[in-house]
Amino acid sequence: MTVERFRKTLNAQPFAPFTIRVADGRSFDVRHRDFVAQSPSGRTISVFADDDGCSILDLLLVSELEIHPPPQRGHSGNGAS
Repeated sequence: MTVERFRKTLNAQPFAPFTIRVADGRSFDVRHRDFVAQSPSGRTISVFADDDGCSILDLLLVSELEIHPPPQRGHSGNGAS
């Protein structure tokens, strides 16, 4: 994974949640850009979990970014406007 590709995914407008998959089979969900911190060089990232846990990853070991559709806004599904 390149630093530039990761930055483009993280900074997409509108933000789309994504899953980071690493070479050893683990995956990390990123529901909002605030759940990721990137080192100054960009090569290392910290991914924060809902329970305040943190995983530090080397982008060279990221095998895939699975981008999910952004959440729908303003549609409640109940027919009301």
